[in-house]
Amino acid sequence: MRQCGILMPISSLPGSGGIGSFGKQAYRFVDFLSKAGQQIWQILPLSPTGYGDSPYQSCSAFAGNPYFIDLEQLAADGLLDKADITGVCWGTDAAKVDYGQLYQHRFTVLRKAYQNFLQQCSGLHHMDLYLPDDWYAFTLHNESWLPDYALYMTGKTVYQMASWQDWPELLRERDPAEVEKFRQEHQEEVGFWTFLQYEFDKQWSALKAYAGEKGVQILGDMPIYAAADSADAWTGGRLFERNEDGSFARVAGCPPDFFSATGQLWGNPVYDWNYHRETGFAWWIRRMRRSLELYDIVRIDHFRGFDTYWAIPAGNETAQFGQWEKGPGMELFRAMEAAFGRRLPIVAEDLGELFDSVRVLLRESGYPGMKVLQFAFGGGNEFLPYNYEKNTVVYPGTHDNTTLTDWWENVASQQEKTFARSYLRITDDKDAVAALRDAALSSVSDTAIIPMSDWLELGGEARLNCPGQLGGNWEWRMLPDAATDALAYNIRSRCFTYGRTSAPAEPEAPAELENPVQETVRPKAVLEKTAEPEPKEPEVAAEESALDAMKHFLGINGKKKK
Repeated sequence: MRQCGILMPISSLPGSGGIGSFGKQAYRFVDFLSKAGQQIWQILPLSPTGYGDSPYQSCSAFAGNPYFIDLEQLAADGLLDKADITGVCWGTDAAKVDYGQLYQHRFTVLRKAYQNFLQQCSGLHHMDLYLPDDWYAFTLHNESWLPDYALYMTGKTVYQMASWQDWPELLRERDPAEVEKFRQEHQEEVGFWTFLQYEFDKQWSALKAYAGEKGVQILGDMPIYAAADSADAWTGGRLFERNEDGSFARVAGCPPDFFSATGQLWGNPVYDWNYHRETGFAWWIRRMRRSLELYDIVRIDHFRGFDTYWAIPAGNETAQFGQWEKGPGMELFRAMEAAFGRRLPIVAEDLGELFDSVRVLLRESGYPGMKVLQFAFGGGNEFLPYNYEKNTVVYPGTHDNTTLTDWWENVASQQEKTFARSYLRITDDKDAVAALRDAALSSVSDTAIIPMSDWLELGGEARLNCPGQLGGNWEWRMLPDAATDALAYNIRSRCFTYGRTSAPAEPEAPAELENPVQETVRPKAVLEKTAEPEPKEPEVAAEESALDAMKHFLGINGKKKK
């Protein structure tokens, strides 16, 4: 089945509070996706951000990002006053996340919400503290990771965000008596971090359910590695390769290549796969279970690492002196699918240098891999659309690429542009971005995902992440009036042309209407049909063959592409 979706991180949604959240704008975006005929919303990891504000260097493989908790919903629940939200400077640029301001103020406001929550629960049913039933249901359901995570974050708070490897020895080594003593001494702080996950889960579950009602599936990410400074590393023990003193033996990265003479040193501890086999991959099964609760479809980052991975002695300053090691391969995925009793909805991120054995693993797994159009025009290669297979997900660019507009104007070489003009029949450079989008939509790939920034045709200011660059990443936010009805109509029209969604309804608004998005729209209401229609594409009959559709796209037989 051909389908389509939009890549748009939660952090990039507009709204108050300095960063995208699970609030009104998230519901409006779901409505926008539905109107645009999209079946998939790709959101990237929901995990807390870590080093470099990256969700791929998180303090937990299981927890959710407290920044995404909607403060206005907390106010509606009586846990905050409006002044608690509006009285804080969350940043000065609506198009950027100011992580410095978030770090300074967000948890102060959330601590107020926690104190009000405790006050609400005090004295109920003649008890000092009567927590709601869903609190106990949530904590019981997540007992395999939540207590350790809350205690880890308490340690980070008490020791002023120092790495757990720098904590007092007995706590660092998880001496049972010391761990319990620490927990008892800091019960309220442990409760605070538990409360944040409770509120995250309530709000995200409601938003995810709403998306499901609208026919929109959530595609999220599961990074392959845990961060060195994380609850997982602190509590994981033999999950990771260790020296006799408990320190990490080796860390992950990439070997030297054309882009870097010294390789990439990520610093994540590598797994002790022999131990994982002994446990029947129990930790991975728990991790996948959590991912399937958060998402409908799971994109596994760095899939090639399950076949072969680059392991570097800990303490090395570069990645030059590592070596390739064999991963668990299909043994892991068979164990997970046996545990769940079904085929897992996984997308494999199979980009980068791949050995033949990685391709064999991908074929054996049956999971769709990824194709990226920005990689296609440097010469004949697997990323050219005529090389695609149906069981793939195609992107113009991923979160690690710049936008199509910036790529065409500033990144693509003249050779790439010349080839792309010939391949896509581009006669005017102002049509290049639309032609590249259409190339993804018209491909044989079962699924096409277009970043929201590429539908908006934004420049490099909307790039999400530049690998290897410290700072300035994960900042872009969409402006509140950008996701218009007119844009939704145009998106649906293009996706319908290539058989990825149903036909759009004709817009009812008069053509001269300039501002179709009204601020009075309620968060869970379908947006009113007030859009100015885009110029109509030449009609393509539903029964038109794939060849005729391609002719229509290319402008053959006298038809001109608008």
